[in-house]
Amino acid sequence: MATRPRETREAKRRIRQMEAKRELRQEQGKRRRLDNIVAAAGGAAFLAAAVVLQLTVFNSNPTEAEYAAAQAGLKSPTASPSPSNGPDIPKPETAAGKTFTGELKLNGATVGVSLDGKKAPQAAAVFKSLADSGYYKGLFCPRVTTGSSFAVLQCGGTKPTDTGDDSGYRWGPLENTPADNKYPAGTIAVARSGDNAYGNGHQFFIVYKDTVIPADGAGGYTIVGKVTSGLDAVAKIAKAGVKAGGSGTDGAPVATVTIDSFSLK
Repeated sequence: MATRPRETREAKRRIRQMEAKRELRQEQGKRRRLDNIVAAAGGAAFLAAAVVLQLTVFNSNPTEAEYAAAQAGLKSPTASPSPSNGPDIPKPETAAGKTFTGELKLNGATVGVSLDGKKAPQAAAVFKSLADSGYYKGLFCPRVTTGSSFAVLQCGGTKPTDTGDDSGYRWGPLENTPADNKYPAGTIAVARSGDNAYGNGHQFFIVYKDTVIPADGAGGYTIVGKVTSGLDAVAKIAKAGVKAGGSGTDGAPVATVTIDSFSLK
């Protein structure tokens, strides 16, 4: 989960724009000096190009990429292709309108769960497929947070103390994200890479106490379902604390948390 404040990104964007405008003014100054010594026809053609550049850059409050493209050839950058899921990602239609119920067993304790294919069909389809394949058996919950308003257990990691996922299994889009950034106790949501609406993977997190997670550049985090029973087992894991080497309130659980099984029907 990425929680970098939106204000930091906005400030960096403004700084880049100001730097771009300053560089443009410097370049235009050099061009004006050059205009004084070139032939009238050449000067007129050069001025026309400068005007086009100025209009291109300032009329649209440009991004850094657009500014660079304008300097290079007075053209807009080529649009990036729209993101999409690969063939290994199940289709949302397999879960649309359905509710899946089941059990997640952690260190022998049973947590009842329900996934909502009505509000988050793509996410429900992914986790139903992974659960049915037995993917989660023997994996870990490598992260727990114990802050007063940030209380989650993150599960689905291949290592007991590392949330990294280099499998290349990525999918989107975001679904059922809270407009107020609030995730009530019992929420099951999808972990993802920061600023990426198609950065979802295998991992998910269980909210064991009302939690606030600021949205990043992509938005919030997909709420795929909820805990229907056994939330106290998750709270017990969190109560034991964070393993030494973490931040004190964010890190690997003191006792290794293993996923015994994850079943849905």
